[in-house]
This record gives sequence, C-alpha cells and structure tokens, in this order.
Amino acid sequence: MKTIEEITLLYEISEKLNEHLDLRKSLYNVLDILANFSNMLRTTITILDSVRNEISIEVAHGLTQSAIEKGKYQIGEGITGKVIETGIPLIIPKIADEPLFLNKTASRKTKNDKELSFICVPIKDGAKVIGSFSSDMPFEGDEALRSREKLMSVIATMIARQVINLEKINIEKEKLRAENKRLKIEIENKYSIKNLIGSSSKMREVFQMIAQVSKSNATVLIRGESGTGKELVANSIHYNSNRANLPFIKVNTAAIPSNLVESELFGHEKGSFTGAIKQKPGKFEIASKGTIFLDEIGSINLDVQAKLLRVLQEREFEHVGGLKSIKADVRVIAATNRNLEEAVSNESFRGDLYYRLNVFPIYLPPLRERKTDILLLADYFLEKYSKEYNKEIRRFSTPAIDMLMDYHWPGNVRELENCIERSVLLCEEGVIHSYHLPPTLQTGKESGTIPSRSMEEAIDNLEKEMIIDSLKNTRGNISMAAKMLKTTVRKFSYKANKHNISYQQYR
Repeated sequence: MKTIEEITLLYEISEKLNEHLDLRKSLYNVLDILANFSNMLRTTITILDSVRNEISIEVAHGLTQSAIEKGKYQIGEGITGKVIETGIPLIIPKIADEPLFLNKTASRKTKNDKELSFICVPIKDGAKVIGSFSSDMPFEGDEALRSREKLMSVIATMIARQVINLEKINIEKEKLRAENKRLKIEIENKYSIKNLIGSSSKMREVFQMIAQVSKSNATVLIRGESGTGKELVANSIHYNSNRANLPFIKVNTAAIPSNLVESELFGHEKGSFTGAIKQKPGKFEIASKGTIFLDEIGSINLDVQAKLLRVLQEREFEHVGGLKSIKADVRVIAATNRNLEEAVSNESFRGDLYYRLNVFPIYLPPLRERKTDILLLADYFLEKYSKEYNKEIRRFSTPAIDMLMDYHWPGNVRELENCIERSVLLCEEGVIHSYHLPPTLQTGKESGTIPSRSMEEAIDNLEKEMIIDSLKNTRGNISMAAKMLKTTVRKFSYKANKHNISYQQYR
C-alpha cells in the first residue's frame, strides 16, 4: 500500500503536470518535486526521437547542461537504451557492479557515487515505448528498490499521459495553423483583383480604381445595380489593403429591422431599451483597426445617418444609452443600388452624409453594358460548377452562346451565375445546349414565336375584339357599350363600321 507521503507526492505531480501546456516546463516542475522527495538524486526523463531513432535527455535534475547534452543513446545501448528497447523496468542495485551502466553524462565521478542504485522505468503510450524515467538513489536493499521502482512506474504512466495529451494538442494546433494559413491564402486569392472577371473597358476602369484606392484609408462608395458584384469589389479593396489581416465586418443594413440598425452598428448598454439584457458591442467596435462594409447604405433612416456622419467626421460614437465616447479607427466601404442624389433631393438621405461617403465612388456597370464579359463569366462559372458537381462539361453550343449574348440580364452577374449552375445540373453531356438554359432566356427566334403581323394589324385586331366584347355585354346597346369603353357613341359607331360590326346581331 502507498504511504501518505507517496499519495501526497502523486497528487502534487498530477497538479504540476496539468498546470502548463508547455511539456518541458511541466516535466521540470515534476523533477523539482521529486528532488525534495526522500533520496532521489539525479532524475532524468528521456524521449525517443522515432525519426532519428535516437534517445536524448529531455529534462534532468542534478545534471549540468553539458552533461544533459552528452546524454544521447541508441536503442538497446546502455541501461536506458535497453529499457526503451524492451519496455521492461531495470533496477541496478549498485552502479559499480553493472557493466551495462555507461555513465555517458560523466556526472558520477566520486567513490560515493559508485555505491548508488539506479532505477530506469519506461514511459509508454499503450504498448509503444516513447521514453524513460530514471533516478539515482542510495542503496537501501532490494525491497526498498522494488517499492521505489513501482512508484516511479506510476509516475512514468502519469508523465506518459501528459506527453500524449500535449502531443495531440500540438498536432491539433499545427493543423489549425496550417488550415488558417491555407484559408488566408484562399481568401487572398479569391478576393484579389485578378479574380474579378472582365476584360471590357468599363471593368478595366473598375480594376484600376480598386488598385488606386486599396492602399489608402479613403472611404469608398460602390454604386451599381443589384447583382453586379459590389460585395466582391469591397472584398478586393479590403484584402488588398494595409488592413488585410485585420477584421472585415459586413453589414447588410437593409436586412436589419430599422429600429435595431443603430444598436447593431454602434452597440448598446444594458437596459437601454426593452430586451437589452446586457451590454453589446456594435459592428464598428468589432471592426476596430479593420474595415466595415455597409451594404444597402441608402436604406438606413435619418437618425442613424446622423450618427454615421459623426463616425465619418469625428471618428467616434457612443453606445445606444451610453455616455462614453468610443474611438473608431475603422475604414468604411459603403454600397448601394439606390439613386442617392435623388434621395438627397427628396430629403430621405442626408446631403452631408452623401458627400462624406462619396469620397471615392466606384461605379459597377450592369452586365448589359459589358456584353464582351458575358462569355468570360459564363466560362468561369461553367468551370466552377463542373468541378463542384463532378461533371465533364467543356463548352457551350453556338445556339446557347447566342441566347446568352442576346439576353438583357436584369439580374446581372448573379443571374448569370444561377443560370449556369442550373444548366450544369441539367446537362448530362459534354456541352451546354440551348435547351439546358432557363426559359427566361428563350427569345422569339429560339422559341419560334416571332410575331408574323404588323403593329397596326395587332392594334386593329385588339380594337375589334374590344368592340365585340362590349356589345355582347350590353346586348347590342351602343350607348352603354361606348360608356364601357370610355368613348363617345359617335367614335364607337365609326370604329364598329370600320370593322364591319353590326350591333343588331348582338341584341
């Protein structure tokens, strides 16, 4: 049975092992505890390097640094190498009588050292030996040595558990570091200017403007219809700026209830309104030192506009219900598809805020104004979704290309992307044909529904149908029929005679 002293020792070791994530520091703490325990002199913990197949001292107590550096063994070499090779503890009652004892550290030089005992136990991960735990002590008889060997084996098991846990933590940390590095590279590549698709003159202007403004801290206002890629431009500006490694917070102001926009942007104090159960930081605080992207900026109300103006002018704000001013070192990128000049004119948008936002405007042209980019974008989305859905689709047929080029794309790039994704899902061949494209792209030419009559003929036909229908509903009463069509009896009669319609046949 273990003594109270041994139980206390094991408890202290357990506490120290779990105190740090630094393995070396934890092991040194363990050795410091053991140094104060009865008669344990030079204690060492060795670790097996499975790559180099070499055993070296990881930590030691009672050895000089030069002695630690000398303590390197091959598997099977000396007592330590033998223990790691076999996984079986070894007790050397007297060092002087054991030929296997190598004294590689040259730390045992006096006559008294020759009378010491040496115990070495394996540190195991299951059946696999990963190191050893050894100690010198005065010879006290075989029974005392066996008791000490059992205690050291228990300590070795505790050390092994900590080594294994910390190794797993370190492996996970390395994986996270590698994944973070991969994601960072992926994000930088995804939002680099070169990945904005377009070769038209209007898009080249956009690329040039992004390159000019990215490295500055200027406020940017991105204009353009819905679906033109305003958010992608904002991403490109941020990830090519000096703030690329700092927060990038996106806020769609149109998606937030109007009574919560102020709280979302600037935060609130506990109890400042119903439901404010605790203090909450706003998006401007979260984006500190980085960039905030305010999408649909034209939708915010006048009260919030006043606060936003102060942020842009004074670089400070307060929480809702708060008194303390908070500094805001944040770059602002805004976007809208609204006509802000018209909104300023009808006073639904502040003129002073408009001029603060409009420091560096970037206009994104709709897809119908950059027809030369349609096929570039279509090929890009075809490649993207072919990979995503694991399909071998290589190109568009000529009729499909004609349909893509003839369509007016009211939903812009977003509509084109959705159209290509749908076509890839439907296509079971190597080519996208016209029948894979959505019905909305079908023109009269492709569907065979081009009108065969002139506009005058169509108007005359409609006029005739309306006159007949009115006479049917009034049972041939000309006055009532004319009133139904909001015209005079004279005009009605003239039109009826023109189309050879007799009111009598409807009575």
